[in-house]
Amino acid sequence: MRKFAVALSFLLLSSQAFALDVAGVNVAPTVSVHQKTLTLNGAGIRKKLFVKVYVGSLYTERKVTTPAQLLADPGEKLIRMSFVYKKVEKEKIVEAFTEGLTNNSPIARWSADAKAFLSWFKSDFVAGDTVDIFISPDGTVSATHNGKVLGTFRNPDVARAVLLIWFGEKPADGGLKKGMLGNG
Repeated sequence: MRKFAVALSFLLLSSQAFALDVAGVNVAPTVSVHQKTLTLNGAGIRKKLFVKVYVGSLYTERKVTTPAQLLADPGEKLIRMSFVYKKVEKEKIVEAFTEGLTNNSPIARWSADAKAFLSWFKSDFVAGDTVDIFISPDGTVSATHNGKVLGTFRNPDVARAVLLIWFGEKPADGGLKKGMLGNG
């Protein structure tokens, strides 16, 4: 019986290295960013009404479970949006990001860097597309769409505001926030 318990424990521990399936999206347990390995903190589904729009995943250097811990964490962060809906028009994403900035960071919302961030999203998104938003400890924000660089800037206040789109007091989707913080 003891051998079975040890084997079961090993199996449970090793299963954490495998990808997680969320709404048909294979969510990787780790990603490499700036020569660092980030670990999946949590994942969830962004829904609009009853429609699944994308799977959101948060990767961090250290586990966080609250927005305060996330904002205080000095490590690299990655938000991955894996689209599952057939087509999301770019205007809808920009509108959602604008709303998130306005609701959670109204002063930063009107900065030149926030406007630049919003201007990066010039294409519609279709099922299978991936958008990665990187936030570095020095306040550098960069984004890619299917691996293509969309833009970069360095502004710690706007970097915080970008995180608050998902993790602020008024996120677009509370369930997604909980899931990405590992509380879902």
